[in-house]
Amino acid sequence: MSSVSTIRTDMTTTATTTGVPVIEWNAHIFSGDTERYPFHPRAVYTPNAARLSPDPLADYLKRLAGEGIDRAVIVHPEPYGDDHRLVLDCLKREQGRLRGTCLFYPDDRDAVSKLRALVAQEPRLVALRFHAHRGKEQYLRSFDDEGVRAQWAAAAELGLIVELHIGPNYAAQAEARIREFPGVPVLIDHLAEAKLGTPVEYADVLALAAHKNVYMKLSGINHFASDAPLYESAQRFTRQVADAFGPDQLVWGSGTPKIVDAHLAHWSETDRAKVKGGTLARLLNWQ
Repeated sequence: MSSVSTIRTDMTTTATTTGVPVIEWNAHIFSGDTERYPFHPRAVYTPNAARLSPDPLADYLKRLAGEGIDRAVIVHPEPYGDDHRLVLDCLKREQGRLRGTCLFYPDDRDAVSKLRALVAQEPRLVALRFHAHRGKEQYLRSFDDEGVRAQWAAAAELGLIVELHIGPNYAAQAEARIREFPGVPVLIDHLAEAKLGTPVEYADVLALAAHKNVYMKLSGINHFASDAPLYESAQRFTRQVADAFGPDQLVWGSGTPKIVDAHLAHWSETDRAKVKGGTLARLLNWQ
């Protein structure tokens, strides 16, 4: 079966009891068809192609149905670099329920023109992603790099969200760009990869909550906790981060949406619904 064959999976709307849709922003889609979708020469890691599905999108849509997730933003993964063929094909196949992200290398002088052309081709691309944390210094040296600033400015022009897969040691650097472009929504992945920084550096992460255009993603808890599926051992930490950002600046992103209820039981159902999808629906104008 081709990885881009036309397959639709019926999904009953499973919005929260408040009527707010459940939206996931996290999943990477990888295809076993590496001839059609080859890994990028600059990939810092590559999955085992023998273990990849020939039709990963169909598999993913089934997962959404099983978890009661109404819509999703699929995250273009690093192994494909700036080759967006797979995410573009996914968005063509499933136009109503999916949005996507993109990635370009800050040291590529043509990155901004490529970004503009890609978004013109596929307006369902809603975010530009940067990677910067210990062990991932290959993408950029500093958020002061001219290539980073040029792409951030282009994101502002194009109405994109800037998605930051950063560690705590990059939070202070990123804040300079956040101040420079206050109209650009910024989404921080995976609780800013807390295990890759020091407590002092994580204080810089929490300080970003003061910027009302910055959103933290309640995701990647499995990066430092092993008690799946709810990772309740991490609850004390996740609540501290969640309370720092508040219900209007926190979005859920990975695992099961039941994580939101388990970790934020001290919040109202209305506020938990914002985290499960209400805030993303607002940010993406996805009504």
